[in-house]
Amino acid sequence: MTSGITGSFEALPERGRVSSLLLRPPAARALLVLGHGAGTNARHPFMERLARALATAGVATFRYNYPYSEAGRGGMDGERVRLTAVQAAVVSARKVAPDLPLFAGGHSMSGRMTTLAAARGLLNDLAGIVAFAFPLHQAGRPDIARAQHLGECAAPLLFLSGDRDRMARLDLLRAAIAGVPVPVRLHVLRGADHSFKVLKRSGRTADDVLAEAAATTARWIGSVI
Repeated sequence: MTSGITGSFEALPERGRVSSLLLRPPAARALLVLGHGAGTNARHPFMERLARALATAGVATFRYNYPYSEAGRGGMDGERVRLTAVQAAVVSARKVAPDLPLFAGGHSMSGRMTTLAAARGLLNDLAGIVAFAFPLHQAGRPDIARAQHLGECAAPLLFLSGDRDRMARLDLLRAAIAGVPVPVRLHVLRGADHSFKVLKRSGRTADDVLAEAAATTARWIGSVI
């Protein structure tokens, strides 16, 4: 039976503690520190379904909140606070599952915050980074400025992006990762948008997309470790 453990850790002294959720399946191959998107939280149904899909694929997850999402208020914390929270989450996750290879990443904003924290040397000894729907640019405003830091990441990178994602035009995403010196893989999720939703006429469901994303992540993790 997959075990779930609720906990908390100090994101940074002046902001107090935030919630964490460890979901560890039997014979887990690795632990993925899994941050949420800008407008959600660790307990959002999307995050729960993604964590369950990863557990089915044999990947344990450590979900966490940022101070702003813990408080349930609108508007994100500043970048420094979010980066510090990512760093604290990785440290906390390593303590709760020291026997598992450690990966980190998340959906949308958290995928970018994790790569940015890694690029700035805030994350040590990660086996790899997984970005679900990396927010390369604002919707309808294509640009690659948000990806300029990727070349400073020292860990292998996996990007899972839908071909209907209006925040990551695929040609620009491919160009942004082309020169990254570490091993990088991009997996395109057919028919998926930024929230991994699909159109009814596609013949697929959002759960199909999550299962594909989770299975791809598990295979990639296996290739890395």
